[in-house]
Amino acid sequence: MQQPRDFSIYGAVDLGARQAAAQRRQQAARAAETGESGSEASAFVFDVTEETFNTDVAERSRTTPVIVDLWADWCGPCKQLSPVLEKLANEAAGAWVLAKIDVDANPRLAQAFQAQSIPMVVAIIGGQMVDAFLGAMPESQVRQWLTQVLAVADQVGVGAPGAGGVPGADGADDLSAVDDLPPAYAEAQAAMESGDMDTATSVIEKALAETPGDPLLKSWLAQATLIKRVGGYDQAAARRDAAASPSDVEAQLRVADIELASGRTEEAFDRLLGVIRRTSGDERNTARVQLLSLFDIFPPDDPQVKRARSQLTALLF
Repeated sequence: MQQPRDFSIYGAVDLGARQAAAQRRQQAARAAETGESGSEASAFVFDVTEETFNTDVAERSRTTPVIVDLWADWCGPCKQLSPVLEKLANEAAGAWVLAKIDVDANPRLAQAFQAQSIPMVVAIIGGQMVDAFLGAMPESQVRQWLTQVLAVADQVGVGAPGAGGVPGADGADDLSAVDDLPPAYAEAQAAMESGDMDTATSVIEKALAETPGDPLLKSWLAQATLIKRVGGYDQAAARRDAAASPSDVEAQLRVADIELASGRTEEAFDRLLGVIRRTSGDERNTARVQLLSLFDIFPPDDPQVKRARSQLTALLF
């Protein structure tokens, strides 16, 4: 078993949850057009986003062991392991619950778990990460691992029969809450959290006209603009184009957007710095402007931003 460690994503840039919300809006619209419906939810197996993590995982783990399955659509081993976990969670009938996290839709959570590869399965007990494993294991080995996890839960008094359920909000952190926001800010935040980036952009731009340079509004506008751009990309095609033609500046810029929206910040910054290094004139300026717009998403003292800004200065001057 691993040494328990405190688990928190509080303070990370709130980008992935908003991208996920925008994706959910698009999916809901497509479902309404086609008449399709989503799969039936289970009381013991549920999807988690950055918006719901604190309640559904961190707080819930204080009364019920939570097993977190980090997965992605493109991950073959995930498709082998996830059904096993879902089967065992339903068999357990509340002795523990399974929280499923799509790492592409929730890159901040992937970063917080330090997920270097997937599938990654993590046990959260009492708000702490107590053990984890990587890769697809056969059902017998998963059962053995769960037995060890539940033994730890029993030792600390978490997971008594019937103790599962959604706990109260006492002491919970809210990833997206900002107290006492002015009306325009609250409207913009609500639009972003719901995935309505068109409304969010419009509201933020009006608010920025009244308070130019506001760092929070600038960050929100940069996030909304990025998510809108990425939503219009064929991501697989963008990656193929960029790999096949390193000199295709537009393809490189699209993939940089995708990388940052997926939580691969350093890769995105390095890709744009590489374009700036190799180009001149309008192409160089286009890449520079895009890089600066991505900087706006983060606090000015973010170490990745400081490193990339220093490199940008060296390239330009």
